[in-house]
Amino acid sequence: MTPHMTPLKIGYLLPTRDQAVSGDHDSRQLIDQARRAEALGFDSVWAGDSPVTRPRADPLLLLGAVAAATRRVTLGTAVLLPALRHPILLAHQLATLDRLADGRLIVGMGGGFPNANTEAQFTAVGVAFARRIGRLEESIEAMRRLWTGEEVSYTGHHFDFQHVKLAPAPTRPQGPEIWLPGDGAAALRRVARLADGWLPYPPSVQNYARDLAVIQQSAARTPTPALYATLCLDEDPERARGRLRTSIERYYNAPLEAVETIQALFAGTAHEAAEWLSAYAGAGAHHVVIRLAAENHHAGLEEFADLVMPLIRTEGHL
Repeated sequence: MTPHMTPLKIGYLLPTRDQAVSGDHDSRQLIDQARRAEALGFDSVWAGDSPVTRPRADPLLLLGAVAAATRRVTLGTAVLLPALRHPILLAHQLATLDRLADGRLIVGMGGGFPNANTEAQFTAVGVAFARRIGRLEESIEAMRRLWTGEEVSYTGHHFDFQHVKLAPAPTRPQGPEIWLPGDGAAALRRVARLADGWLPYPPSVQNYARDLAVIQQSAARTPTPALYATLCLDEDPERARGRLRTSIERYYNAPLEAVETIQALFAGTAHEAAEWLSAYAGAGAHHVVIRLAAENHHAGLEEFADLVMPLIRTEGHL
C-alpha cells in the first residue's frame, strides 16, 4: 500500500430488493446477513429505499433492528429518498436510529432516478416529481437544524415550520453524516455544498476521477469519496455475465446494456474484481458499497469475504 493511500473500507448492501422479488419477506434473514457481514470483517452494512417503484423492506426499520444486532459496523442507507417524506418526521426517525446505532449511522440520500417508474412513485404519495431536488436540498438544511436539539424554525419553498424541537437529538451534535450520489455539474455542486460524503456509481474509473476532482476544487471540505458498485463473481466470465444479466434485469426491469452505461457493474473472477475495485481506490475512493448479484446471498457474502476482500487489503492490490 502506498503511504498516502487510505485503506479502502468495504460495505455490503443488504439484499432487500432481491428478497422481495423472490417473494421471501422474512426480515430475520436480512438481520442475520448483517450480523454475518460484521463477523466477516465488512466495515458497513447498507439498505436501499423504494417503497413503490422497487418494493422492499423499509430501510430505517430494518436498520433499527440491525443496530441492535451489531456492535461495530457502520449502518447506511443507499440511498434514501427524503423528498417522499416530511423533514420533521424523517429527522426524528434518523435521530432515533442514530441513537440506536450509537452514532454509527450514515444517511445516503438521493433525489430519485429520472424515469417513468420513479415519477409514478412520487405521484402515488402525492409529491410533485419536478420538485424532488428542491425538497431534497431543503430537507438536508432543515434536518441539520432539527438535529441540534434546539428549538428551530425553517422557511423554504417547500417546507415551513416554526419553533420545533425534537428529542432525542442524534448521538453526534451535528447529526449523522449525509452522503449524496450524483454526476453532472449541478449534482456535483450539490455534493460540494451540502454533503459529508459522495456515493456515486460511475461506470468508468476515469469518470470517477474526473468528477472527484471537480468536487475537490469547489468543496470547502472534501466529502468522503465512496462508490456504489454491483459485482457478480464467477470463475467463468461468460457465466458471470449471464448471471449479472439475470440479476440486473430482474432488479431494474431494464436491459443490462442500458444499466451498464449508467452504473458501475462487474462480472468476472475474484482476482479481477479486486483489481477493478482497487482501480477506483486508486482514483480516490475511500469506501465502496458492494451490491452482490447472486442467487444465494448467504454464499455470495461468504465468497466475496473469502476471495475478494483479502486481495483488496493486501499490499499488492492497494
